[in-house]
Amino acid sequence: MARKISKIAGELADREAMRELLYRYCRGIDRMDEDEIRAVYWPDASDEHGNFIARSVDEFVAATFPVIAEKMERTTHTVLNMLIEIDGDVAFTETYVRAFHRLWTDTGTTYDRMSSSRFLDRMARRDDEWRIEHRVVVRDWFREFPDSCLWENGQMGRELGYGKARPLDIGTRKPDDLSYRVRERVLGHRS
Repeated sequence: MARKISKIAGELADREAMRELLYRYCRGIDRMDEDEIRAVYWPDASDEHGNFIARSVDEFVAATFPVIAEKMERTTHTVLNMLIEIDGDVAFTETYVRAFHRLWTDTGTTYDRMSSSRFLDRMARRDDEWRIEHRVVVRDWFREFPDSCLWENGQMGRELGYGKARPLDIGTRKPDDLSYRVRERVLGHRS
């Protein structure tokens, strides 16, 4: 459905706030940063995530964080296309998300899973702040692959030699991920 440029222009701040919200969700879930996740959902938000339904942000954290900690060595979620329709203090967003998960098997070996999903969100603006009020996750596809990297040595892309001269900085979880230290150096006391 086409929209008038003047309407979109009048919504730019709201649209940017919603986009940032999705970026912060991805960072929060990948870094297992509970504070970040709690800041993107309203406390009474619900989430139909496919394999569970959470009826509050507390239930969402309780359903996801232990599973990620136990079953996944690392995750990366990336926001792709995002459609936004605003109607006053509510909005519908459809966001395409690509995810990578490195998972442990029951025998202790690892494998990689890539997936493409869509987040169908009802966003709500309360007290001049947008957050997720209800989410439905649609899985479009996923693929699983045998482990193919030497993560523990800081090496990726065996053929290209990444990490051979100096171990790469590999993403981890809060508070050990390098992003927290770099952010502190950049922003210091202003954070």
